[in-house]
Amino acid sequence: MAYHTLRQEYMLMPPVTRAYTTVCLLTSIAVQLDVVSPFQLYFNPLLITQKFEIWRLLTPFFFFGTFSFNFLFNMIFTYRYCRMLEEGSFRGRTADFVYMFIFGCITTVICAWFVNLLFLGHSLTTMFVYIWARRNPYVRMNFFGLLPFRAPYLPWVLVAFSVLLGNSVLVDILGIAIGHLYFFLEDVFPNQPGGRRLLATPRLLYATILHSQKKHRRSVKRFTVSFLFPP
Repeated sequence: MAYHTLRQEYMLMPPVTRAYTTVCLLTSIAVQLDVVSPFQLYFNPLLITQKFEIWRLLTPFFFFGTFSFNFLFNMIFTYRYCRMLEEGSFRGRTADFVYMFIFGCITTVICAWFVNLLFLGHSLTTMFVYIWARRNPYVRMNFFGLLPFRAPYLPWVLVAFSVLLGNSVLVDILGIAIGHLYFFLEDVFPNQPGGRRLLATPRLLYATILHSQKKHRRSVKRFTVSFLFPP
């Protein structure tokens, strides 16, 4: 019963969040089991341009380290805020959510080309947190039950927490900057006099996501039927 409940919860997760967190978890498991090495995953512009190791444009977003407190902390934040965005301000707008993902990844890669960053998933998570926080400005929060504050301060609380842990804040600042750029282009500039939406989702992406959603709904329906009426 526990297995079926866990599987049901997994299948009912929003599709983009489920796909991304699953790939991140499987990547860390593969590294933990020595199936792959972090040296095969990290971002390296020279290896990308000279050795044509194109996969390094994607794999730095999937590895959050081997199993540790930092890994658990990052995965919880990634899952939580990715899901809250997908089920909140992007509800019914999966194509727009995927386009936000694409924008975040491309912008992060461009920035990482000029600074010394090896893994980029933490910056992407910070972008999720920043966008969610700016779109929910009146939500009251607290940090480990000690520090009450409103949602827009959450990214900066995480920067302070990184300092306390002795981690580099460059990845947090980069994520905040990219999140702010997306928020400005998507939520602020279109509402200004003479402004317009510069990040309009391509129609091809809408068509692709619509086709994927139909397949996802059929798979969820089949799973629900098999769960309620096992053979």
